[in-house]
Amino acid sequence: MKVAVPHETFPGERRVALTPASVPPLVKAGLEVLIESGAGQAAGFLDEEYVERGAQIVASRSEVFAADCVLQVRCYGANQQQGASDLELLREGQVLVGTCDPLGAAEAAQKIADRGVTLFALELIPRITRAQSMDVLSSQATVAGYRAVLLAATALPKMFPMMMTAAGTIAAAHVFVIGAGVAGLQAIATARKLGGVVSAYDVRPAVKEQVESLGAKFVEIELDTGDSEGKGGYAKAMDEEFYRKQRALMARVAAANDVVITTAAIPGRPSPLLVTADAVQGMKPGSVIVDLAAERGGNCELSQADQTVVEHGVTIMGPTNLPGEVPRDASNMFAKNVVTLLLHLCSEGQIKLDLEDEITRDTMAAHGGQITNARMRESLGQPPLAPKDDTGQTAAQD
Repeated sequence: MKVAVPHETFPGERRVALTPASVPPLVKAGLEVLIESGAGQAAGFLDEEYVERGAQIVASRSEVFAADCVLQVRCYGANQQQGASDLELLREGQVLVGTCDPLGAAEAAQKIADRGVTLFALELIPRITRAQSMDVLSSQATVAGYRAVLLAATALPKMFPMMMTAAGTIAAAHVFVIGAGVAGLQAIATARKLGGVVSAYDVRPAVKEQVESLGAKFVEIELDTGDSEGKGGYAKAMDEEFYRKQRALMARVAAANDVVITTAAIPGRPSPLLVTADAVQGMKPGSVIVDLAAERGGNCELSQADQTVVEHGVTIMGPTNLPGEVPRDASNMFAKNVVTLLLHLCSEGQIKLDLEDEITRDTMAAHGGQITNARMRESLGQPPLAPKDDTGQTAAQD
């Protein structure tokens, strides 16, 4: 079976789906690996490195998409404008693996399904113990949390650590992290390493111990959070009254900090508004907000995706692809996740669809000309799939 990696076309995307170090395990498993020329260059990986590890370099995109399985960082769905031309290159029976925003852009996945392609959406990897090494969202969120703190540090008009100098004592920066998922926890760890005084809040009380283990203070807010955790450990959407009370309390805490990093996102839904314009106005001039949820509207009311704005003397940054700014390590982590998933799917050099396996079943977004994921079908207004027949095929219920 041929597995191929094209050059990423999303603007500013510097990651690559496979790195040279990730090629040997695939070759050992009996797979033939093809890399589009220059695909890894933006991440610091030269064609020669891929060849040394057993891959073949191909010159054209059409050769890449002629492979049995195509691996991308951003498939169509996560790259709808530039990725539209790739749809014509897809063919029936082909396997496509990558991120594709399945819960936010299910209609794009339907177009892939219409081509007869079996689509594995990496965002759908179940958050279970044996799938941890395949979890692209977690690995890339780690990079985003780290990078967010560095952005804040460069924009803040003061240093992070407390310093005692001959010219006097410099007070440490105070950092408030909203959301203690993977990105938030990494932001906490990084801010602590830089010498900041860190506090954090999450709607899920269960993460308090993790926050405190990193040396940060967990902000206690007296709200009913008993039903705040959804499937897979993600925070779930709450009602508007809950968010109204939360925003009022967030404003008071944000005003006491120099840096606010927000990470609260709900898969397939607009980001919850946590920091209002009034809350920004109440912050100290020179303060910095880094909104990691800006792509879906932002946790801060004044955030603009991929823009840096200054309001009331506060710098508000809305980056949407921080892993792409650290492409070498982000690609290494992404490739490790993808290779682990691919080897899980493969047997004797071929992809075998074992739909009794939770990882295979949950990650597969499309197969046999139709969307197979229940949540995606619901968002498209499609009926649930009927149970499998003896051939392993499914059909929509009447």
